[in-house]
Amino acid sequence: MSSAWLERYFKFSERGTTLATEVLAGTTTFFAMAYIMFVNPGILAAAGMDRTALITVTCVVTAIATLVTGLVANAPIAMAPGMGLNAFFAYTLVLGQKVTWQTALGIVFLSGLFFFILTAVGIRKKIVEAIPRSLISAMSVGIGLFITLIGLVNLGVVVKNDVTFIAAGPVTPTVAIGLAGFLAMIFCEMKKIKGSLIWGIALSTALAVVFHKAEMPQALISTEFNLSHLFLKLDILGALKWSSVSAIFTLMFMDMFDSIGTLVACANRAKLVNEKGQIRDLDKLLALNAGATMLGALFGTSTTTSYVESAAGIEQGGRTGFTSVVTAVYFLLGLFLIPLIAMVPPFATAPALIMVGFFMIREVVNIDFSSMEEGFPAFVIMVMIALSYSISTGLAFGFIIFVFFKAMTFKFKDVKPAMWVIFALSVLHFWVR
Repeated sequence: MSSAWLERYFKFSERGTTLATEVLAGTTTFFAMAYIMFVNPGILAAAGMDRTALITVTCVVTAIATLVTGLVANAPIAMAPGMGLNAFFAYTLVLGQKVTWQTALGIVFLSGLFFFILTAVGIRKKIVEAIPRSLISAMSVGIGLFITLIGLVNLGVVVKNDVTFIAAGPVTPTVAIGLAGFLAMIFCEMKKIKGSLIWGIALSTALAVVFHKAEMPQALISTEFNLSHLFLKLDILGALKWSSVSAIFTLMFMDMFDSIGTLVACANRAKLVNEKGQIRDLDKLLALNAGATMLGALFGTSTTTSYVESAAGIEQGGRTGFTSVVTAVYFLLGLFLIPLIAMVPPFATAPALIMVGFFMIREVVNIDFSSMEEGFPAFVIMVMIALSYSISTGLAFGFIIFVFFKAMTFKFKDVKPAMWVIFALSVLHFWVR
């Protein structure tokens, strides 16, 4: 595969990027979301699923969905089993409602199917394009605050407190090591050194090994992976019950709002929008998102969605689908290099999330806070995404308040027809929880 062919297919020059930049961006995205290879299996294993098989499935599904997104939509968007969505699967459906994990996979598949239908008839695209610009910027800021909070918790800077809910944590050796990597990232950013997030992660990991806070793996390569325990084990017929309707639509709403928020925020940062502010090839991205959910259910994992960590690669210059191709290749290699990847501790990757959060909140300048009708719904989205620990919940709160404010002032013409659909879905999001 020649560089000239890659240039023509992915349009590097047209989008102001290079092959080297795209490789760096794909590498950055991978390191920012590599934790999913270990976190997702840990959560879903609570539902009684085979953990070793889940590691394999997570890598395979992430690689396939991300690769297809890169090749078909030419967008630097990675897809993987969604956080929050996997917790709903394991703790609400299986452990809470006593649904078998096979039936839960059937529910995931059906939610993806309905998701795809909404996309095919053009409803989802109209929904996204009906969202006011101020709320779009608020999504980016809210997600930035959200992943910053995740990074601070993973680093240990923010800890749980029974009185104040959260508090500043002590400066432990691991926190100090993570902060060293964080400073390295800041230094590289200030000096315009490419790969700042990667260098920071590498430094923290090296220091962790030196100070015995991380261990070198005994073996660098592993070939112990098996799909047979989960592949095609979903029970669609078991999910076709009235009692499953609420769960199907809940997953669909969560996936819809999560993916819309992530795609809008990342596409704006990657400059994948036209002169009207609309995302290019949005229909493809939405269809691929729905297809990825169905694919994941077939392989044996919870809802697969667009990943906000894609912003990490975008901030490193990723502008085309080749960023996603590189990320996908890393996840395939991850099947063989799990021991090596596992040595990177969470406190080493946490600073990358904080930096990405900083990059994303820059969108706050595009919000008109002088207008209560525009500014307050945006404010609610930003705050509730972070404090509710849920992108979907934060968006639902903001959309409801936006329409409510317009209705109170009799400005019904300012609310597009699709926005009324969003309002209804937002209400249902809380109704069916």
